[in-house]
Amino acid sequence: MTETNVFQLSQPGTFTDPLTEVLRNGARALLAQAVEAEVSSLLSSHADKLTDDGRRRLVRHGHLPEREIMTGIGPVAVRCPRVRDRGDEGCERIRFSSAILPPYARRSKSLEVLIPILYLKGISTGDFEDALIALLGRDAGGLSASTIGRLKEAWSGEHARWSKRDLSTKRYIYFWVDGIHVQARLEDTAQCLLIIIGATPKGRKELVGLTDGMRESAQSWRELLLDLNRRGLSIGPELAVADGALGFWQAVEEVWPQTRVQRCWVHKTANVLNKLPNSQQPKAKRALQEIWMAETKTDALAAFDAFVKTWGVKYDKAVECLIKDRDALLGFYDFRPSTGSICAPRTSLKARSPRCATAPCAPRDVSQTKLRSP
Repeated sequence: MTETNVFQLSQPGTFTDPLTEVLRNGARALLAQAVEAEVSSLLSSHADKLTDDGRRRLVRHGHLPEREIMTGIGPVAVRCPRVRDRGDEGCERIRFSSAILPPYARRSKSLEVLIPILYLKGISTGDFEDALIALLGRDAGGLSASTIGRLKEAWSGEHARWSKRDLSTKRYIYFWVDGIHVQARLEDTAQCLLIIIGATPKGRKELVGLTDGMRESAQSWRELLLDLNRRGLSIGPELAVADGALGFWQAVEEVWPQTRVQRCWVHKTANVLNKLPNSQQPKAKRALQEIWMAETKTDALAAFDAFVKTWGVKYDKAVECLIKDRDALLGFYDFRPSTGSICAPRTSLKARSPRCATAPCAPRDVSQTKLRSP
């Protein structure tokens, strides 16, 4: 038996992880099974097609050369099956194209999402390769600085096309509006992303507007709303939900004066609770929920008055914070359908904030489909 006191040191980007290897092997097997199932389905759907001499027209024809797909657990080697169409030259050719494994795919969708996140976190183009090697291993190829540069150009092109899309056929009943302050790319001053999510009459949520602004100023919001209007969105939403920032409310009143105001209950709840001691916050939070979760406006007003009476004596600042926006907080009850069914669109544009919970229902002439955030 030979003993040695020489130990091999792991090099940057290289590691031996049995669990990762098990996951890769499992992913390779599952991917192969899924693609084979696609081929079998294609062959079954064309099983009735025969050649002139009575043989099956569509048959398996080996595999394409092995290639690696870069995934969140590192590179996974795959071989895509091929099929052969033995039909006559004059027939339209039947080809196999895997939806799971597109012909030129080199990265998984999850990895494509990771790249822009790392970029926004401050990883420079030249450092991407080293960063991804540390995450995915030394075999993480195809992600050089030039590749990242091409991806950035593609992202910019997609955003430019999206920002110029025609909105003349669009109609939105609700808007959820917020400004997100981010410290992207380590600039000296944080940018503010102005975001608008809209709900269509059928209850579908869509990203309507996204741009950077100078904080949440009225001018920045005005420019975004006027741009939407210029591209065909001539009719504003029935109801707009936002926090207490005055910039948006001033802008929407100028562009779409008919739009009703709805203050965001999540922001308001946080503001009210901030003026209460920690011991009172859980009970107060439940009392506030009873207001916007009430079935009718009458019940909501009763819950509202109960909150004022309960906390008004000792915690007048918290009650004042709630009372000053009474009408704006209860505006959504004017949009309830006659059936009384509750549509509670709840969303949050801030990653760390609670869900932006307002409980407006669709207008009476709108589909009563329940709106729930993903």
